[in-house]
Amino acid sequence: MSTTAVVVTAVAAFMAGFSGASVFARAAYVVEPLAAYGVPRAWWNWLGAAKVAGAVGLVVGFFVPVVGTLAAIGLILYFAGAVITVLRARAYGHAPFPLVYMAPAVAALALA
Repeated sequence: MSTTAVVVTAVAAFMAGFSGASVFARAAYVVEPLAAYGVPRAWWNWLGAAKVAGAVGLVVGFFVPVVGTLAAIGLILYFAGAVITVLRARAYGHAPFPLVYMAPAVAALALA
């Protein structure tokens, strides 16, 4: 694995982990938009767990590459779903935020 791939994957893992931890901490900048988009509150912990699991999977991928690949795919699908949720809520100005979190996962997958 190249140095670039390691750095990009580490950044992707950090960003996904931070985002998941922010959901668990009920950070206002995360949960207020979730509520505004109509995401049921009962889903929030599951969504945070999915992000944290993706971050852990990326780190495990340093040792078991197939796990990292699957984690990157999972995170890409997760954030694609987030983009769709934002667009369905007609919050078009917020669409770049999940894309920012998706970008390192896409790059990590491309470099895998």
